[in-house]
Amino acid sequence: MSGAAPNGGERHGVVQPDATSQEIYDGGMVVRREVLGAAHVDRANANKDEFTDDFQDMITRIAWGGIWTRPGLTRQMRSAVTITAMVAHGHWEELAMHIRAAITNGLSRDEIKEILLQTAIYCGVPSANTAFKTAQQVFLDLDNAATDTASTDTPAGPPN
Repeated sequence: MSGAAPNGGERHGVVQPDATSQEIYDGGMVVRREVLGAAHVDRANANKDEFTDDFQDMITRIAWGGIWTRPGLTRQMRSAVTITAMVAHGHWEELAMHIRAAITNGLSRDEIKEILLQTAIYCGVPSANTAFKTAQQVFLDLDNAATDTASTDTPAGPPN
């Protein structure tokens, strides 16, 4: 097998041989918004300045446009790999963000638990301990947000 995609190169996601830098950026921004949520991406972009602008551009083009758009893995698998990497390197804020993204990508809480149990063996129990606490807080925040949304969507009963 030569490694070439049967359809002429789609194995590269948005990074096609003739893709412009803008097309790669735009494709990355679509996936970034789908995975992390528009509010998160809007906050990141609102907080960028001359110092961080190149970094934000790089992660959108390379991480999101170059890697996350590739068809070789599902988004669920990419989330599992990313969660493991965050635990292995102790990137707890990024872990919280990627646990939320994993939920968005369709992983269940039980699947996330299994990923974290796997990290206990390969990344160490202390790291997994912190990862479980991080996930627990993310789930609590998600549950509280859902409860808050449900209570504001429910019409009030008749006045007393």
